Parts: sequence; structure tokens; C-alpha cells
Amino acid sequence: MAVLTDRQLNRATLERQLLLERSPDACPLDVLKLLVGMQGQDPELPHIGLWNRLSSFVPADLDALLAKRLVARATLYRCTQHLLATEDYVWVRPVLQPLLGRMCTTLFNQWVPAIERDALAAEAARLLDGRILSRPELGRALQQRWPEQDGVWLARAAQVALPIVHPHPDGTWGKRGATPFALAEQWLGGPFATDRSARDLVLRYLAGFGPASVRDLQAWSGLTRMKPVVEELRPELVTYRNEHGAELFDLPGRELPDPDVPAPVRFLPGFDNVTFGYADRRRIIDDEHRPALVEFAAFTVDGRVRGVWKIRAGVLTVRPFGALTKAERADVEPEAEALRAFAGVGELILR
Repeated sequence: MAVLTDRQLNRATLERQLLLERSPDACPLDVLKLLVGMQGQDPELPHIGLWNRLSSFVPADLDALLAKRLVARATLYRCTQHLLATEDYVWVRPVLQPLLGRMCTTLFNQWVPAIERDALAAEAARLLDGRILSRPELGRALQQRWPEQDGVWLARAAQVALPIVHPHPDGTWGKRGATPFALAEQWLGGPFATDRSARDLVLRYLAGFGPASVRDLQAWSGLTRMKPVVEELRPELVTYRNEHGAELFDLPGRELPDPDVPAPVRFLPGFDNVTFGYADRRRIIDDEHRPALVEFAAFTVDGRVRGVWKIRAGVLTVRPFGALTKAERADVEPEAEALRAFAGVGELILR
């Protein structure tokens, strides 16, 4: 079994994720399908993720897909907001039901322990039938039945208990305000797909993230007990080990890039797939720096996370973890300026 170094895995990951070179041919929907969705906790995150991967991306490109309902924004992997191609959402959502059901039980015990989940789901579905309500509106409506409960938490619990999407213009560039709720099947105009399984999710994950371990797959998706699914697929997969001894899986016929191929500076959005898509992230970031990515977004130099950035009050602040060499700074500055221009920020501070 071939052993892959962290650097080899780094370049393989960056190539799969379109981060070695911005694609001149792919479109936003192609990227969303490749990555099986992108983190969408804030509206700007997937836009910046696409800007990193496409040579001619502008925010209106993704906003148009949301308007046409070709992309759905909803609670999915790790019980957080993601954007998926609608054709993927309709089968991924049922596959993730074990995760969402488990999280729903946990959240109900924490937020609304006195209410039966099925009763809340039924009442929320009745209130949303044929219409769109904001989270505060849904919460207030649910409080009519359960006045002793906090409306915000009632709505949040319903968001996990039901297949709910957040309709356009939610998720568009610069959009802020109360999150709208709609029943997924009604907004997307069709039923969920029942002919797909966790097996399909494994194959799609490996296409965009491989080589990767079972633990990596579980960390990305939030699902547990995925080892039997991968074992069933083993005859169809290629296996490796990383330099730390873990077994990795990949699709056959995928050539790995030269580990010495140049990797350009990238300013990744918060919670980007490439930094949060693995349990073992040593291929791209040192363990000691992982906690910083909970609050800040990452930038990479030579393919590895070398610092963080944040936009606040019209200022883009870039903070390396350590001193950059003159050559590294010469690479970082123009990419930071490009991000500043893309985001419409007035000032750049590179510490």
C-alpha cells in the first residue's frame, strides 16, 4: 500500500478543490456539485469560496442560481448551513437524516424539552404550508401554541426537525436580515429522491476530497458509523496510507499531482471545505493553528495555512501566524488586494 506524505495529500486536495489554478471553464454550479455543497453560514462565504476557484466569478453568478432555485440553502452537514445544487440537495438531505435526527433530539432536549418533536414539526409544517415566514415570524406563531417557550428556539428546533430551505434573496451577496423559512419540497417544486444512499455520498466525497479516511468523511458530513459503508465499497476503491499510518481511500483512475507543483496564495472563506473537510487536517494546517479558524478565515502560502484574515468595519485585516519572507509577502499582498477589491472593502492592513 503506497504511503502518501502530507505534502502529497496537500497538492492532491488543492487540485481536487480547484485551488491550484482558478478554473476558466467551470461554472458555480459545477463547483457546488464537485464539493457536494459549500459552507453558507454567512452569505459571503460561498461567494468568496467560488471566487477562489473560478477565474471570472462575480457574486451575481451565484445569486442568479439562488433566484432560479437551482441552488438550495439549508441546514445540512454538521448541522450547519450549506449551499447545494438543488439536484443534490433532494437526495443528500434524506441521506443526512440520521445526523439531523440525532442533532434534533439533542437540540430538543436542550431547547424545548417539554415539547414532542413530532408535534412541533407538524405545527411548523402547518404554519409554513404555502407560505414563507421569517425565523422570528415562525417563532412567534409557534409561541401561540407553546407560550411558555422562547420563540427563537422553537423556530430553530423546527429548522432541524423539518426539511426547511431559506429562499431567495436569502444567501445572496451582502444580504442581511431575518432568515426566511419555507418547506423544501414546496419551494423547490418536487419531492425528495429516495433512490440514493450513503454509498453515493461516499463516492461524491472522495471525488472532491480524496484521498481521505473514514474519519475524514465522518468529520465532513457529521454522519457516524460510516466504516461499513466504505468497507462495502472497498473493492471499487484505491487505498493508501498517510505518513501517520491512517488508511485512505480514493476513486480509481485519479492521478495525484506532483507534490512540488506550485500552489498560489489563496484567501479562503471561513469554514471552507478545504480546511474543514477532514478530521486530520495536517495536510493543510498545523494542529496548533486549528483553533484560530473557528473565529477567522485562513489564507494559504505554498498550499498551507499560514495566517488568518477578517473583514470588519470596511477593513480587511491579514495576520500571519509568523513572519513572512520578503518573497512570501510579495505573493500575499496582491492576492489580499484582489480580495479587498472583490469584497468592496476600503482598506487593507497586512500585519
